[in-house]
Amino acid sequence: MASLLDANRPEDVIRRYESGQFAVSNRDCTELYIHALYQANRLEKLTKLLQTTNDADNAGAETGETQVKASTKQTRFDKPEGNIGYSKERPLFVQTVATQQESRFWKGLGGLINLLISGGILFILYKSTSGRLEDFFGKTVHKVYQKKGGDNQNAPSFDDVRGCDEAKEELMEIVDFLKNPEKFNRLGARLPKGVLLVGPPGTGKTLLARAVAGEANVPFIYASGSEFDEMFVGLGSMRIRQMFEEAKKQAPAIIFIDEIDAIGSKRNPRDPQHARMSLNQLLVELDGFSGTEGVVVITATNFPETLDKALLRPGRFDRHVSVMLPDLRGRKDILNLFLTRDTKCKVGKDVSVETLARGTPGFSGADLAKLVNQAKITASKTASPYLTMAHLEAAKDEMLMGQERKSAMLTQADRELTAYHEGGHALVALLTPAAMPIHKATIVPRGRALGMVAQLPERDHPSLTKAQLLARLDVAMAGRVAEELAFGREQVTTGASSDFAQANAIARAMVCEYGMGGGDEDNEMRFLSVNEGDHPETLSPSTRAVMDVRTAELLTAAEARARHILTCHRLALDKLAAALLDQETLTREQIEKIVHS
Repeated sequence: MASLLDANRPEDVIRRYESGQFAVSNRDCTELYIHALYQANRLEKLTKLLQTTNDADNAGAETGETQVKASTKQTRFDKPEGNIGYSKERPLFVQTVATQQESRFWKGLGGLINLLISGGILFILYKSTSGRLEDFFGKTVHKVYQKKGGDNQNAPSFDDVRGCDEAKEELMEIVDFLKNPEKFNRLGARLPKGVLLVGPPGTGKTLLARAVAGEANVPFIYASGSEFDEMFVGLGSMRIRQMFEEAKKQAPAIIFIDEIDAIGSKRNPRDPQHARMSLNQLLVELDGFSGTEGVVVITATNFPETLDKALLRPGRFDRHVSVMLPDLRGRKDILNLFLTRDTKCKVGKDVSVETLARGTPGFSGADLAKLVNQAKITASKTASPYLTMAHLEAAKDEMLMGQERKSAMLTQADRELTAYHEGGHALVALLTPAAMPIHKATIVPRGRALGMVAQLPERDHPSLTKAQLLARLDVAMAGRVAEELAFGREQVTTGASSDFAQANAIARAMVCEYGMGGGDEDNEMRFLSVNEGDHPETLSPSTRAVMDVRTAELLTAAEARARHILTCHRLALDKLAAALLDQETLTREQIEKIVHS
């Protein structure tokens, strides 16, 4: 009958109970019968049943899972007068109250299941840490590279760091503090607690921090910011405490936290609790030791704008040191270090470090290290006893343009088009006074390009003149013009698409950002510092139209100037194209000889 009641069939329960085929004296059956009467709204029979009981309390006593109680304060069953036991003035109300009674068996089974799950998790953690749970809970996260009182002869020094002389000068004060603390304590000066190294990736921030420890001959404790960002609450903060405790034992010492933005980014109420606890613990530890304990915290990041202001305030990270990309002199120093440090590698006499440094603007120290290493690999493949300039140039071209496509199947017509295209770039670059000097021209396919003309600046330019920008436009437009002059307008190719993209970007920047949009003198500065990409809603349609016109004017003028040069020196263009078809690669000296012959 219980299943029938659950299926919302109370009439079937009433019929079976009243048939007498079931044990009517059974307490459970009576309970179900009462429930069925109530569910079917058979109040007359329910009232008669209640009147047969000894009193109202017995009728409302607990029946195992439910209770039936008489009450005059609950919802009213509005029935006609004349029913026994209740009337319109004295209504009868019935309330059912469900009570859950969990079986001891199920309680025991649930506890056993929880125990098995917990044991399984612990077993997985145990196996994942090779039987050492202490590793998982953070006792061995940080690494001590230079131990106190140990042999630190192999520790890096400032001589091993090149291309960031200004940063080294700023950090020399830290070294002086660590080596001669009594000199500063005499006047009450305190050691800076924190130093923040800021700069692009690959500029040598980690090496610079290690060099500070090497110069001061103190322990270097290293940890990555991501190692403190754990999903378990309290684990990251515990690891931070352990690292600072280790530093205080090793003092004087240097703590280095790489990628500090992993745990030190700006706090948000929506951040998970474990992330906030790690940062808060770091702030507490920074405030927990004085400048006289000899512990300096050095951190590094590529995104200083994302750091929390609490980290950057005075008293925590007192020094902000910029470690930027090396300039021309810095790149020369780095290349000299990489080429001379390895005694196994013999460098050929034709290697020009200055030429190589001029050809690598924007390269970081890590990029230059990769370039030299790739050149060594190329030299090893050819069984060359020396590292030559050709090996270094090939490595640089591979980094800039991709690997040489030796399997590219080009027709003679494609090679001729490419030769005239690159010859046009080279000729205009050579004959335009403000253009960057040519380094070489080649029609050897690399990456997506079928050829290239490499230009090397004489020096690094922190800013560019209008003449230099116009020269870049002329050189970019010269490739398509050369194709058109040699083969006709109907035979030009899609190879100039990248040139057009570069030229359009330069012209757009001249109009929208640099105030070099041409026009009359009164309107030339009109669009200075207007970046339509960042704030398109601030520009009216008329302003956009003027910008488009000015950009088109610059590109049209550049094309006209390139066409004039190539038309006047058509014979030199034909000679350059023929030489490229014959030799595939021409140096600056060879190009000048062909043009001026």
